[in-house]
Amino acid sequence: MSRTGTEFVLTLTCPDRPGIVRDVSAFIAEHDGNIMDSAQFGDPETELFSMRIHFVVDSSDDRTEALESRFSAVADRYTMTWGLHDYTKPARVLIMVSKFDHCLADLLYRQRMGELRIDIPAIVSNHRDTYQLAAQHDIPFFHLPVTPETKTQQEAKLVELVEQENVDFVVLARYMQILTTELCDTLRGRVINIHHSFLPGFKGARPYHQAHSRGVKLIGATAHYATADLDEGPIIEQDVTRVTHAQTPEALVAVGREIETRVLSRAVRYQSEYRIMLNGSKTVVFS
Repeated sequence: MSRTGTEFVLTLTCPDRPGIVRDVSAFIAEHDGNIMDSAQFGDPETELFSMRIHFVVDSSDDRTEALESRFSAVADRYTMTWGLHDYTKPARVLIMVSKFDHCLADLLYRQRMGELRIDIPAIVSNHRDTYQLAAQHDIPFFHLPVTPETKTQQEAKLVELVEQENVDFVVLARYMQILTTELCDTLRGRVINIHHSFLPGFKGARPYHQAHSRGVKLIGATAHYATADLDEGPIIEQDVTRVTHAQTPEALVAVGREIETRVLSRAVRYQSEYRIMLNGSKTVVFS
């Protein structure tokens, strides 16, 4: 049934027990809501229940704050970690980049073509290489150089920018700096990183050349949440492509960049559509 009104997405995680779906569905029905789609998963290992419901409310006075206040009684009953999101508003995403711009360019293109439901209020870099790309898309560019001595001050400016621009989440689009534990804690579950899946097998410089010298047969990439444990945060999305002995290191680099853009764009879409639930050290992704 087609309905018009305000679209919402309700996400929740809580200890798994009977009655959750019944009570959540009843709450939506009591507020004249129409469920457009719903997904749920009960993890027998962690005993956590995760759920995402996309619904529409007709009444013009049922805005986010009012529904949040009314839903809190249901949430308290089941000890939920939850969020109610106005789905008519695109997510606000700050993108960070260093010198490699393939992931940034891909995200900008997909946003412009309407493939991603995001607004990009700022691009931040520790180098100036991508300022022209930002200017071409009329997006403010912030050059925040960083050294070991200035890292704390640089990250403080970043947090200030995140708050000032009401940023929903941050994307590290090949941002080649390690975030401090303090920043990871401040933005927990709100920073997405991309890296080649050779880690930790091929660390340091020129990983694709290292992989070529070992005769790898698969090239991959992983998108994950940034945590204090470098490249070990909860995984959001992954993909691989087969390669052969005949491909040069430069060809492997090209293949790797293509996979990185594909995997990162999926992760950004999942995050912007509220499809990811943290489940301990892993995630539930309702793709």
